[in-house]
Amino acid sequence: MPTGIRNAPGSSLKRELSLIDVTTITAGSMISSGLFVIPGLAFAQAGPAVILSYLLAALIALPTMLSAAELATAMPRAGGIYFFVNKSMGPGMGSVAGFARWLSISLKSSFSLIGLGVYSAIFTGVNPLLISAVFCLIFVAINLRGVSLVGKTQTLLTLALAGLLLGVSAWGLTSVTVNRFVPFSPHGPGGILAAAGFIFISYGGMLSITGLAEEVKRPKHNIPLGMLMALVLTGIVYTLVIFVVIGNLDSDLLQASLTPVADGAAVYLGSTGAILMTLAALLAFVTTANAGIASASRYPLAMSRNRLIPALFLNTTAQKPIPYVSVFFTGGFILAAMLWLKLEMLVEAASSLLMLTYILTNLAVIIMRRQNLEAYRPSFRAPLFPWLQLFSIAGLLLLIVKISLYSLLVSFTLVVLSYAWYFFYTRSLKQSTEEPPRTG
Repeated sequence: MPTGIRNAPGSSLKRELSLIDVTTITAGSMISSGLFVIPGLAFAQAGPAVILSYLLAALIALPTMLSAAELATAMPRAGGIYFFVNKSMGPGMGSVAGFARWLSISLKSSFSLIGLGVYSAIFTGVNPLLISAVFCLIFVAINLRGVSLVGKTQTLLTLALAGLLLGVSAWGLTSVTVNRFVPFSPHGPGGILAAAGFIFISYGGMLSITGLAEEVKRPKHNIPLGMLMALVLTGIVYTLVIFVVIGNLDSDLLQASLTPVADGAAVYLGSTGAILMTLAALLAFVTTANAGIASASRYPLAMSRNRLIPALFLNTTAQKPIPYVSVFFTGGFILAAMLWLKLEMLVEAASSLLMLTYILTNLAVIIMRRQNLEAYRPSFRAPLFPWLQLFSIAGLLLLIVKISLYSLLVSFTLVVLSYAWYFFYTRSLKQSTEEPPRTG
């Protein structure tokens, strides 16, 4: 039978995040490198049909968002997806989900910080990696001040980001050239699928709030509503910006660019457009990395409560319940990933691991509903059960296969290593049997 968790004394976290915090943390986690760095690389795989790739990735991710919202309203605990999978499938699969989720968010944060360094170097001329490292340390410091500051920072920056993107891109609609969309799909359906898998990281922040669910006020109301509002906002931004970039930038320039949004704005607004979109990119990278460190750091905390990793990660500060060991550890890993992994490896590894955790999230909903547990009382239920979850699982498996052999190897290796860790380190440990908490 699946097992629960027991909080260590003093390790409970305080509920400080409001509805607007939930919305902006989620949206700010999604609008990042997937929009400001990846489009050129994805355009090389799919051509103008990359717009469909973004749409397809969103459609495949949507059921997982609904599933995660259901689970979070029933079990609003730190470590979100790890806790859901551990509760529904046991600690073996819980180990897979916990490690995969922590790695995927950390790698996505590394990717965002690299983008932050690249765009900042345009203004400063300083080594991008040095800039990325400095900002990583800044975000670690913000997270050590508490989740309330993280939420306030996200709200301010995400609203400024969305306004800037929508305003500048709306101006660019007037100069879109239709001929740039011909041929629309030069590489056929295979290219669209491959690009969809590649850019799936663009929706990697969609479930970031589940890792912070234990710190959300009125979770049964604020989590599903905030996630939905964030997805609508992000969908509008992605569609408009990508359409304008493709319609204004020559294909040869677009597929070779790591700053496609700024390059596109330079076509119709000159240097002013490039500067504004560069500022937007900086805001996006800041919001993603800031929220990413906050969300990722809750996974070691949750796993240590269950004794799946050393109890060291249970340590919190005396003044506020902030898991400082987990924050430091996550920040250190992000720094290492920036230094040692290549850009495309970061994207593919993060995307494949994200898709693996999304598959497990959908499976968790199916299992929890089939078990008919009295204690499982979500205030929100994902519609069209179980067909929506099965559709998402099938689509995610297809995308994993289509990305590359490397992505398959990453996912397979993570599963094997996670089970090995569980078997050798924790299998003999007796686990607690706490029931899923009820939300008031």
